[in-house]
Amino acid sequence: MHRRGLLLGSAALAAPRLAAAQGTRVLKFIPQSDLGVLDPIWTSAYVTRNHALLIYDTLYGMDAQFRIQPQMAAGHEVSADGLSWTVTLRDGLRWHDGAPVRAADCVASIQRWGRRDGFGQTLLAATDDLSALDDKRLRFRLKRRFPLLTYALGKPGSPICAMMPERVARTDPFQQITDFTGSGPFRFKPEERVAGARVVYERNAAYLPREAGEASFTAGPKRVHFDRVEWHVLPDPSTAASALRAGEMDWWEAPPADLVPLLARDRKLSVSIPDQTGYIAIMRANHLHPPFANPAIRRAVLPALLQSDFMRAAAGDEPDGWHDGVGFFCPGTPMASDAGMAALTGPRDLEAAKRALAAAGYKGEKVVVPVPTDFPSLKALADVGTDLLKRIGFNVDYQASDWGTVLQRLAKQDPVEQGGWSMFFTFWSGLDQMNPAVNVSLRGNGKEAPSRGWPTSPRLEALREEWLAAEDLAAQQRIAVAMQRQAFEDLPYVPLGQMMAKTAHKREIVDLLSGFALFWNLRRT
Repeated sequence: MHRRGLLLGSAALAAPRLAAAQGTRVLKFIPQSDLGVLDPIWTSAYVTRNHALLIYDTLYGMDAQFRIQPQMAAGHEVSADGLSWTVTLRDGLRWHDGAPVRAADCVASIQRWGRRDGFGQTLLAATDDLSALDDKRLRFRLKRRFPLLTYALGKPGSPICAMMPERVARTDPFQQITDFTGSGPFRFKPEERVAGARVVYERNAAYLPREAGEASFTAGPKRVHFDRVEWHVLPDPSTAASALRAGEMDWWEAPPADLVPLLARDRKLSVSIPDQTGYIAIMRANHLHPPFANPAIRRAVLPALLQSDFMRAAAGDEPDGWHDGVGFFCPGTPMASDAGMAALTGPRDLEAAKRALAAAGYKGEKVVVPVPTDFPSLKALADVGTDLLKRIGFNVDYQASDWGTVLQRLAKQDPVEQGGWSMFFTFWSGLDQMNPAVNVSLRGNGKEAPSRGWPTSPRLEALREEWLAAEDLAAQQRIAVAMQRQAFEDLPYVPLGQMMAKTAHKREIVDLLSGFALFWNLRRT
């Protein structure tokens, strides 16, 4: 019964009634999933990235034209030979506990992030020394030129290079932090968090926005117009739709495709596509253990896989809802090409896939697929994918749980007999698949790979290094073509199509920024 959404008597709203205080400006938001992980370095989950950008700030941001702009940084200077970069912090930056932000804090934060992020790993590998010159300046001394340095520090894809106090940033990057002190426009309220139901943020009255420019994506002044932001994880999509339509919620980040037409017909609501790069769906195998340690077994799925099946399940049949014919780089961006695409766009043949699996030597090993039941678009991908795997001949073990539990499991490198996994299905923002620098799923550095699955491909790694050193667009595009061809051989993952995700909010909520869910600049009319 949809009216249960109007009762909202669950733990989702059973918090202390701070939000009801007279004059308090509150934004009630329904996130894509529960916030299972709070540490933005420990996971690449976008819900955690969105959480992080409320409470942490970054040295650089990206505007809506994909240009990198200073954020916490006042600016930087580069030596004539390109081997020394000095970044200067803006005046007046403070942590939520009132302590000043120091260059030493930023150095420790970059070092921790760089252990987990693929682009960060590359930056640190090219760095001979990273140190604080004084409280306001940090310096990179490089082994080789690295023109994409500020892009690495300001990229909006997960994990972002979030600045933390040095005491927090010294935490082992493979252990989760427990202190959530940031310097961003909001403070996290851990005492009001109810796992699986609610997360609360309070405006940081001491936050100092940039003085110049206009807010644009993650760049520019972060001016906050709400005193409090509440994330509510509701029991199911029908309840969420009822709550939004009844005015009990202000904004639903990612309504499932089958409910979008209903929301679009409601004159009180606005439905739009905030991110024109969309989300790229992928099928990601665990390369460390059988059966997918064998590249021939990974490739066996290709003859039978139809991207449109996955896209219809996740995004419906709306004409602007999805695209197929998607390779290893985001469609419509400079690195995208049709190299090797016949593997996905040629005639589909289930029997050929069965023969390929048998020829590859599959021995019936169990294929464990963790599936998040509380994340509709990911569940839709997994439902189609597991059905396909079964029809090809794989021994599939479909294991359903919540998204937070799935994330915990995906961190395991153990075999399935010890709690590991074999295959999972997810989305990456098109921003994160624009080029080899940010597409962490294309990394081939084994257990050091920043993305779950840990593929090994010396050739992909060599091509990536060549791309990073390329001096012009033509050279980058030539290398990207070679990378895509190699990716179809090694198959670090399988692209499943591009979903143009929609968001829905009250019409009285205006000035939302383009891109993903950001909580500054927007206001209530």
